[in-house]
Amino acid sequence: MKSSKNRSSRLEDMGIPDEVPFRSRLHYLFAQIEKEFELLYLENLHLQDKLDGYVNKESLQSHERTATNQCNVSSSAPLTVVSHEETDAAGTAVVTGSKSLKSKFSSGGKVKASHKIKAQTSRIVSSFKNQSAVSSVMREFCGHKDGVWQVAAKFGQPILGTSSADHTACIWGIESGRCLLQYTGHAGSVNSIKFHHNRDLVLTGSGDGTAHIWQAAVNWEVSKKGHSSEEELDDSDEQVEDRDRVDTLRTPLCEFTGPGGHLSVVVAADWLSNMDQIITGSWDRIAILWDVETREPLQPLSGHDHELTHVSAHPTQRLVVTASRDSTFRLWDFRDPISGVSVFQGHTESVTSTVFTRDDKVVSGSDDRTVKVWELRNMRSALTTIRTDSSVNRLAVSNGGIIAIPHDNRQIRLFDLNGQRIARLPRTSRQGHRRMVSSVAWAEEPLLNCDLFSCGFDRRVFGWSVVLPKDN
Repeated sequence: MKSSKNRSSRLEDMGIPDEVPFRSRLHYLFAQIEKEFELLYLENLHLQDKLDGYVNKESLQSHERTATNQCNVSSSAPLTVVSHEETDAAGTAVVTGSKSLKSKFSSGGKVKASHKIKAQTSRIVSSFKNQSAVSSVMREFCGHKDGVWQVAAKFGQPILGTSSADHTACIWGIESGRCLLQYTGHAGSVNSIKFHHNRDLVLTGSGDGTAHIWQAAVNWEVSKKGHSSEEELDDSDEQVEDRDRVDTLRTPLCEFTGPGGHLSVVVAADWLSNMDQIITGSWDRIAILWDVETREPLQPLSGHDHELTHVSAHPTQRLVVTASRDSTFRLWDFRDPISGVSVFQGHTESVTSTVFTRDDKVVSGSDDRTVKVWELRNMRSALTTIRTDSSVNRLAVSNGGIIAIPHDNRQIRLFDLNGQRIARLPRTSRQGHRRMVSSVAWAEEPLLNCDLFSCGFDRRVFGWSVVLPKDN
């Protein structure tokens, strides 16, 4: 009787009632072990972030010292930065003009600190790959009056597209950093933006329940031209005014709405590979396949239990993935006359984005703080699971297979398709986002030293230079 009471007391101390079966107790103990390992893993990630910060500073200082020495040998001209930023009362970043900088570098202290921390944490983070990628902000695009939902790069042209909660979408010149065209045709938040691959057309989806296609023929070559002398500046006031003026477009070429259309917010839209059809996803829990020429809905894609969060089309095949708050994503196959659908349940919370890769994989991100890589030919289980410390927003995969992951906690991390961590983009008082990073986009080819673009709810859009280890 006494031993039975002692046993009951021990079980109660562990938080397990005496009547729970033996198998349940084992599950409980294993869950506790898993929780401890998860805490150790997050602690290791935190230590790795600190180490990466010191290593990244050391690498950037080394590159800057080399560039400065080369400039001093070849020319006595001071180092200049295209623009610098100030912060207004609302905390909005504003470009204020060019500024000359004198390069000052201190040696010894930070390098020694880096080696000291690396030595102290080498045992804990020995399983991680040391960051050797070098990344920095090259451009900043300011002008939106509310959070920026999505960013997109145009293939073959140095222009950028953004969609914002301020009811506008903008086309930016990457070299000048200024807005070339502002689209104001939507009556609600512009939630997504996608360029046509080989025509000057843009597809946007909006909170007004519609998707629009509009003309984005901008003269980006004029915007990048400078003046060769002060005399030209004095004699070209009209040209300066033209250069600084932002064109506004209010009328779309096509509007996708009406009978058979969406009944709620359109969260995302994308072009199919043949470019004569589009796919839209909405909070009304369905996606719709549309014909661009007739502007008529061809097929509703229903089945999700909750609101859709993202839609994405395969770059070369007639395949579409839709993501939803029901923690699933679906693969829709239109290659045969009778379309097929497959449901995937790899996440435990809302799936926030799903994108195809060039080598026929699907990468999904979720509010459950994971990113999963799936093989398109056999998607029963994920090939790779990347665990992070914050919810994942609209991610992007480069042609070289590098996943850029934007987070709620203002971080942007880079991984390869095998789950190997490559880098964390810097986030300081002068670089990086100050609020949630909502979207990232890779340039298919580097655009004026910008490989990656990001946007967030701090109203800021950045162009990043990312030098990966193999290129370093």
